[in-house]
Amino acid sequence: MESSGNFGKINLAMSENNRKLRCGVVGVGYLGQHHARIYSSLENVDFVGIFESNPARAKEIASLYNCRIFDSVEELGEACDAVSVVVPTDRHTQVAIPLLEKGCDLLIEKPICTSLEDARQIVALARRKNLIVQVGHIEHFNPVMGFMETHVNNPRFITADRLAPFNPRGTEVGVVLDLMIHDIGVVLKLANSRVSRIEAVGVNVLSKNEDIANARIVFENKCVANLNVSRVSLKKLREIRIFQPYTYMSLDFLNQKGHLIKMTEPMKMDMQEVPIVKGEPLKLELESFTHCVLHKENPKVDARLGMRALEVALEITDQIKDMRE
Repeated sequence: MESSGNFGKINLAMSENNRKLRCGVVGVGYLGQHHARIYSSLENVDFVGIFESNPARAKEIASLYNCRIFDSVEELGEACDAVSVVVPTDRHTQVAIPLLEKGCDLLIEKPICTSLEDARQIVALARRKNLIVQVGHIEHFNPVMGFMETHVNNPRFITADRLAPFNPRGTEVGVVLDLMIHDIGVVLKLANSRVSRIEAVGVNVLSKNEDIANARIVFENKCVANLNVSRVSLKKLREIRIFQPYTYMSLDFLNQKGHLIKMTEPMKMDMQEVPIVKGEPLKLELESFTHCVLHKENPKVDARLGMRALEVALEITDQIKDMRE
């Protein structure tokens, strides 16, 4: 999405705070607390404050990071140039709209929301007000993704496995919108092609929505992606494997490592460890977001990519629902 931020608010913040961006966070639960932590540490940010529906939690985070507790989303929006929306997915729209109305650039945690209709509403308002909406597909800022963006040029087959122990947090949506959405965004970027067809299956185990799912995505350029996801695992796993002519990569998002195998001559393979410089993906994501807002640049994961990932995820969940009915 082309956007240039809210010029008046940002310029005022720059003059008053030595070019610092006034940032806030809505929702400081498990993930939102880390947005607060990182904003409070960034040199180009004046971390203004938070809105949190749990008063005890709000007081705890405010005391940790020396910031103000606001009484409403709108009040926080008045005081900020940019805000992270880190509330349950089914509340993204009701939080994002008033913040955009107040002129705030937004980082909305993934997925952008729960319906394409709501996503279009957010995008339309952001465009009308010339504001940035970045979607929190954090794996795009994992150093592993940086390596793949450099070395993946003609993927033919991609497999991704994402497993996690059960956690009631996030179960307002199924595992596709909760976890698989990460890998959907990654393969859309790597395949760099329109989706031709999708085949999906899934089952619910511990919640009312699907907890285990598999999706096979075929792209128009003939690349095929096979995605497996579960939130009822005994271990955490976030791995991806990419096959392209004469090259195979196996990479670990969680531990930020992997290996690359290339055919150097007929029937001879060379394996090497991937030289990844480790970093905290969320910090890299927020550094990129604040840079984009300050310099009026389009974010790496803009609302268009967020909507494409949501569209694919909703097709997968619809197929799973049809299978279960």
